[in-house]
Amino acid sequence: MVNPSEVDAVVLVGGLGTRLRPLTLSAPKPMLPTAGLPFLTHLLSCIADVGIEHVVLGTSFKAEVFESEFGDGSRLGLQIDYVVEGEPLGTGGGIANVASKLRHDTAVVFNGDVLSGCDLHELLDLHTAKGADVTMHLVRVGDPRAFGCVPTDSDGMVTAFLEKTQDPPTDQINAGCYVFKRSVIDKIPRGRALSVEREVFPGLLSDGRRVCGYVDATYWRDMGTPEDFVRGSADLVRGIAPSPALNGHRGESLVHDSASVAPGSLLIGGTVIGRGAEISAGARLDGAVIFDGVRVEAGAVIERSIIGAGARIGPRALIRDGVIGDGADIGARCQLLRGARVWPGVTLPDGGIRFSTDV
Repeated sequence: MVNPSEVDAVVLVGGLGTRLRPLTLSAPKPMLPTAGLPFLTHLLSCIADVGIEHVVLGTSFKAEVFESEFGDGSRLGLQIDYVVEGEPLGTGGGIANVASKLRHDTAVVFNGDVLSGCDLHELLDLHTAKGADVTMHLVRVGDPRAFGCVPTDSDGMVTAFLEKTQDPPTDQINAGCYVFKRSVIDKIPRGRALSVEREVFPGLLSDGRRVCGYVDATYWRDMGTPEDFVRGSADLVRGIAPSPALNGHRGESLVHDSASVAPGSLLIGGTVIGRGAEISAGARLDGAVIFDGVRVEAGAVIERSIIGAGARIGPRALIRDGVIGDGADIGARCQLLRGARVWPGVTLPDGGIRFSTDV
């Protein structure tokens, strides 16, 4: 058994989050409200829950936001160090960049935008039992053509790292969580951009190092797109995805204590209502992520969408599969469907955008 207190955690949170714009124009992706908390809070709570004590955050974009929120980590029962990338270093370069802050001979590295139910105890124990240099968390997906895949042999050792193909030989993909021997991290070249998936891992195989695959069937979601962000947040609210930070909450909605929800409104599908938000009578929210200070007026319908902080959704407006930026003002009866994105501060007049002829 591995003692988790003798393991470092490294969380890579330096990305720009371009697929979630305009929300990430004002906040790093791992800090976006997800089931009522910054997304990174859920990951850090899982790390603390398993007994790991020391965490290094590899930051870049809006780096100051992380330390402002988490400080020294004591509120979560952690000790957090911060390392800022002067320029983007990629996943491999980001890991090498934090090496000086590591305290132990084993480190678990997390991509900071993955929501996962991976059993970290099992992952660490397998890494030790196999005598691996690196152990990768792998998940099986229904359609692996959209991902690079990672085949393993009968003993669970990784045999190759394959790019996207129309005929993948396995349904196993990289889940964005790895256990490293410290000695392996120390040998990753520093000071330049480097991909752990395309350069570091294939190089380890070429050198004959032991790379093990840990395959499980627990919850897993990359939160990088609006669709996945909405789904992941809803799964947390409904108890489908795990997070110790939610203290066992399970339901169709999660409403901040300071929010106002009028009688006659309907909140379903794992909807989240942020601090100080106001939901008027007759509004229907299904799988909606409502940030702080949003006003949703009478009769508006919001489905599978993210509404940025301080935005207003006018009476009888319809937002479906959309992203509304901070402070935007969506006029009455507007219809925004199928991936529409409205940038921060934009005002749409009443009836200004419609997908139907009725008014």
